[in-house]
Amino acid sequence: MKLHKVLLTALATLSAAGILGLTTTNASAASKVNSYIDSQNIKPAKITKSIWSGFPKNKYRHGKGKPEGVVVHETANPSSTIYNEIAYMKRNYNNAFVHSFVDGSRIINIANTDYLAWGVGFPGNARFVQFEQVEVHSKSAFAHEIANAAWYTAYLLNEYNLKPNDAAYDGKGTVWSHGSVSKHLGGSTHTDPVGYYASAGSKYFGQKYTMSMFYTMVKKYYKAMNVKHTKLVSAKYTSVNKQATLSKNYKKYYLYNHLKGANKNAKRQSWSKISPKVGKTYYIDMVGKKSTGQTWYRIKPSKNTKSKTRYWVYSKNLSGVKNVPTTSASSSSASSSSVATAAASSASGSTTETSSASSN
Repeated sequence: MKLHKVLLTALATLSAAGILGLTTTNASAASKVNSYIDSQNIKPAKITKSIWSGFPKNKYRHGKGKPEGVVVHETANPSSTIYNEIAYMKRNYNNAFVHSFVDGSRIINIANTDYLAWGVGFPGNARFVQFEQVEVHSKSAFAHEIANAAWYTAYLLNEYNLKPNDAAYDGKGTVWSHGSVSKHLGGSTHTDPVGYYASAGSKYFGQKYTMSMFYTMVKKYYKAMNVKHTKLVSAKYTSVNKQATLSKNYKKYYLYNHLKGANKNAKRQSWSKISPKVGKTYYIDMVGKKSTGQTWYRIKPSKNTKSKTRYWVYSKNLSGVKNVPTTSASSSSASSSSVATAAASSASGSTTETSSASSN
């Protein structure tokens, strides 16, 4: 927890590069922790969404839903639990808070990552998604925690269309330790999670764990998220004039700019782009029926909008699909233009999938 973090005396013996989260001469050495994660086929935990409405909602410096990277923290409290930390943070959020917490078995998201958190001071708060790691106390738990933290970092980068780039070198990357923020941006004097990584790695694996080793795992997970495992399928597009309401299931899925699996340019988009709210009405101008049998809808925020921006969602995102009431004149117009619209269907699209560790 940021409010009761202290510099451990053991940190005084670390090199300046290690304290500040920089890569050392041992950074390229094979990591026993990473090798253990691979050999044991450790699977990252799924994200548990537990957003608390009490946190303030302030935009990043480039706007809502536009972070520039991820900061990795550690609580420096060996006797606490993930639920104790979350409860403490809710009581003291006016002083500091982060978006999520990670331990050996859980990834719990408590604050909307589309808005900034208060974990590293100015100017970092306005730039980064931030999460805390809770100290764990066994070999297996530490390995699982590293897997969870590295996967979650990769997930956030992927979610916000950012590429992995280790900020330790020049302070211009997307993956940050709190120590790197202190070194390159200021606003804080904390150095976590460097000390915790070093001590836990030495204790359980006989080798100090470093941010460079952690970054290697982030890159591995990120690459796996972006590998195309299947061939594109065909889809039949039909122009429609319908409306529906956003289902409570939408948080289980993603929003896409093209029809996922049927268009090579399909890419996940942030839900913040359409200001999602359960029960809110969206308008459907096209239905995509994939050869696999799945049905997708291309939605727009208003039936009268002139914007060309549309997003594809899986059918389970919506409920109560029905025709939009129209006059005979508008119905005739819609019918006459349907063929032309269908021909352009592959030019814009979007899709949805579950947000779990196995998502691609």
